[in-house]
Amino acid sequence: MIRLIAIALLVSVACRWIFGKWPWEYLGAPDTRSQALIKARKLLGVGAAASPREIRDAHRRMTAMIHPDKGGTNTAMQELNAARDLLLDTMPHEKPERPE
Repeated sequence: MIRLIAIALLVSVACRWIFGKWPWEYLGAPDTRSQALIKARKLLGVGAAASPREIRDAHRRMTAMIHPDKGGTNTAMQELNAARDLLLDTMPHEKPERPE
């Protein structure tokens, strides 16, 4: 019995050292904000390192396909807008571009 406890302790410490998390931290579900960010990225088809310009461009492309005037639904458009807003809110604010 003591051997099993020692092995479990060793595996736990090794997991923390190698992966940076305790084994029981993998058992919990990710928080809802990170789940929402993942869903928003998937909906817009952008990666985690997408810039604000890439997010806006992806939103424009998707809007052209699912806009209610093009046969889409209001619900789909609202979800798309919410995804864009969520992703842009997590970005640091950028300075507006000035033409020179």
